[in-house]
Amino acid sequence: MSFAVVNSRALCGMNAPLVEVEVHLANGLPQCNLVGLPDTEVKESRDRVRAAILQSGFEFPMQKITVNLAPADLPKESGRFDLPIAIGILAASGQIACDHLAQYELAGELALSGALRPVRGAVAMAWQGQQSGRAFILPAENARQTAVLPKIKAYGAGCLAEVAAHLNGAQTLPDYRRTALPAADSVPLPDLRDVKGQQTARLALEIAAAGGHSLLMMGPPGTGKSMLAQRLPSILPPLTDDELMSVWTLRSLLPGQQSSLHLDTRRPFRNPHHSASAAALVGGGSDPKPGEISLAHHGVLFLDELPEFDRRVLEMLREPLETGKIHISRATRQATYPAQFQLVAAMNPCPCGYLGHPSKPCRCTPDSIKRYRDRISGPLLDRIDLTIEVPALSAADLVNAQAGEDSGSVLQRVLAARERQHARQGKTNARLSAAELDSEARIGTEAREALGAMLEKLSLSARSFHRILRVARTLADLAGDEEVSRQHVIRAISFRRAV
Repeated sequence: MSFAVVNSRALCGMNAPLVEVEVHLANGLPQCNLVGLPDTEVKESRDRVRAAILQSGFEFPMQKITVNLAPADLPKESGRFDLPIAIGILAASGQIACDHLAQYELAGELALSGALRPVRGAVAMAWQGQQSGRAFILPAENARQTAVLPKIKAYGAGCLAEVAAHLNGAQTLPDYRRTALPAADSVPLPDLRDVKGQQTARLALEIAAAGGHSLLMMGPPGTGKSMLAQRLPSILPPLTDDELMSVWTLRSLLPGQQSSLHLDTRRPFRNPHHSASAAALVGGGSDPKPGEISLAHHGVLFLDELPEFDRRVLEMLREPLETGKIHISRATRQATYPAQFQLVAAMNPCPCGYLGHPSKPCRCTPDSIKRYRDRISGPLLDRIDLTIEVPALSAADLVNAQAGEDSGSVLQRVLAARERQHARQGKTNARLSAAELDSEARIGTEAREALGAMLEKLSLSARSFHRILRVARTLADLAGDEEVSRQHVIRAISFRRAV
C-alpha cells in the first residue's frame, strides 16, 4: 500500500477541528514534502519523524513522500502532528496494519529517539474526538489528563514503537478511562475567620459568592481588601463536572500546564499585576491564546489597585462582563474563549490612600482625587454589582475584635442559596437576563415600585436597575424568601455606592 490516512486534530481557540493526515508514497528521488498550510514547527517534523522512525527499528521509505494536512485552508501549528505523520508513513509503506487506523485519532510530538512528548490542548482534542466516536492515542502524560473526563477513551503511549505495536495487535496500550475525580488539593484555602471586623465587607463577599456577582472594594491601605478577596474561593461552591472540563480545556491550551493539570480541581483564582498588558489580560498573539479573564473562567479574577491598570485594558472588560465570552480577531486567525469570571477589584479612595481615614490626613488635592477616580470609566463601574467601602479599623477594634465566622459556615449558606437559584432558574442570579428577571426572579410589585422611585433620586441607569434586582434576588435567596421584597431592594441599593 502506498497511501494512508491518519486522523488528528488542530487547535483553533477552544475548538479542535479534524485534520486528515494523508500520506502518499511514489517513485522518484527520496524526499518528504509537507503541504496543507503547515507552520515552521510542523515543517520541522520531517527531520524529527525520520530520526524517530529509524531509532524505533523501522525503515524510512527511500521514495518521494507527500504529506497533506487537510483541510488545506486551516493553519497547522506545533509538533502535535509528528505522531500521525510517522504512523501515516509506516502505514503507507506497509510496516503497520491499516485495518483499524480509522478508529483512532492521534497526536503527539516525537523526540529523535522515538519517545513521545506531551502537547498542549490534549483535553480539547480528546473531547471533540470522543464526540466523533473515535478513540485517541496520546502521549501517556496527556492521556492521564483526559482520563478525568467522562466517556473519553484515550490510550497512552511512551514511544512510537508502542503505538505501532498497538496498531499491529502485538501489544495493547494502557487504556486511560475515568474512574473518579482526583482528590482536592490538600493545602487548605485561606479562611474567613482570619478577618477581624469588617462585617459589611464580609456580607458583601457572601452575597457575591452566593449570586456570582462582581465586587469592588474601596478603602485605605491595610484595611483587608486583598485579604477578603483571597478568601472568596473558600466560600465558593466546588466545580461541577462540566465546569471542570471547561477549566481544564482552557488550561491545556497553554504550554507548561501538562504535568499538573489533572491535580487541580479548585476554582481558578487569577491575580494579574496592574502592569499587565491588554494581550495578557484578554488574550492575543498571532495564534490567539487565552488571557487572564479566560483562565479565570468559572472562578475569580482579582484586580488589585484597579486605577493603576491601563484604562484601555480595563475597558476591554466590558464585553466579557456582559456576555461571558471574549472574541479575539487577528489578520489570519480568530478565536472565541469563554470568560464567565467573577470580577473582584480593590482600590484606594485617593492617590495617597488616606481620604476619610480617621487618624491619617489625606495629602491629595480635589483635582488629583478626581483624576485618580476618573481612570475607571462610568460604563465599567456600571457593570459591577456590588461597590462597598472597607473602612480603617481603630487600634482598639483590632485588639478587641473576635475571630470572624469561618468559611465552612458561610459556604453552607452559599450552597443553600445556589441550590435555590438552580432549582428555580438553572443558573446563578448574576447570569439572569432582563427577560428572566421578569419571568423567573419573582420580584414583588412593592419592590419594583420602591426601586423605580430610587432610580430617579440616584440617577441610576437601566443597567443598574437590573443589577440591583439581581443582588436583591440573591439577598432573598440567602434569607430563604421566595419573593423579593422592598427590604431586599433597599439593601441591594446600599451596596451600589457611587465611586
